[in-house]
Amino acid sequence: MAKKETVLPIRGFMLHVTHYDPVWVKRKSREKPMDVKLALEIADAMAEVDMNLLVIDIADGVKYKSHPELARPYSIPMASLRKIAQRAQKRGLEVVPKLNFAGSGLNQHSHWLRPYHRPFDGKQFWHRAFQLIDEAIDACKPARFFHIGMDEDHWHSLRQYAETINVLDEGIKARGLRTVMWKDCQDYSSAEACKEKSRASEGKIPKDIIQVPWGYARVKGEEVRRLRRKGFEVWGAPGREPDNLRGWRDALLRYGGTGILVTQWIPCRPKNRVRLLKAIRELGPLCAGG
Repeated sequence: MAKKETVLPIRGFMLHVTHYDPVWVKRKSREKPMDVKLALEIADAMAEVDMNLLVIDIADGVKYKSHPELARPYSIPMASLRKIAQRAQKRGLEVVPKLNFAGSGLNQHSHWLRPYHRPFDGKQFWHRAFQLIDEAIDACKPARFFHIGMDEDHWHSLRQYAETINVLDEGIKARGLRTVMWKDCQDYSSAEACKEKSRASEGKIPKDIIQVPWGYARVKGEEVRRLRRKGFEVWGAPGREPDNLRGWRDALLRYGGTGILVTQWIPCRPKNRVRLLKAIRELGPLCAGG
């Protein structure tokens, strides 16, 4: 019988160059570029509390050479993203770029791709998508993983949803990386369609895609156990509350999860400096277990 882990191998934090959800979209017209100096501080703070993985939510927060038309007033040079990734790696953090390809008029996670954000353009859509993926990989130099989002998706049918994941996964594998994706498992009524589709897709996608169930108000230990029994590797995303994080950590260790990903969902700007660094210094040490 395999020995149970007493410390989670992956102890991560998600940093936003920018983001797309209903709250962030409301302030897009006045959004400022991320503070690169603060991002470097965050990488240093993570290393100091023995966190070891930085997911960078990129979207249209950088200027892409292949698609300059995607640049927004808040987009930073690709060189700045490279600088953040290099600092993180110098401090011993593994870097994971994230681009979200979930389609939804409500949650708008893929609207960073506008005017190309509707995922039904076939070869043209995928040609653009992988050009952007390649630029993100080139800047971040990930060692093992690429995060594709895919949460709260309303536009795709079940077949289209699984096919989207599979096309992304095939391309990411061809680039020598493993796919990471969110796992919808929420209890509120408006999330039920996404939860059902996500669960139904499990038999249609490869088992080596890392599933990241998220639950900011309740520990989803039963979901960790169910996914592990299905053969998936599982990380958990507990949000920002210490007690919830402890519960997630313990459930992940109990059922064979391998990672935890702390999220704050706030801009990397000077006004949030204290809040972001405090979260890392308080929550980071809780991630390991032991």
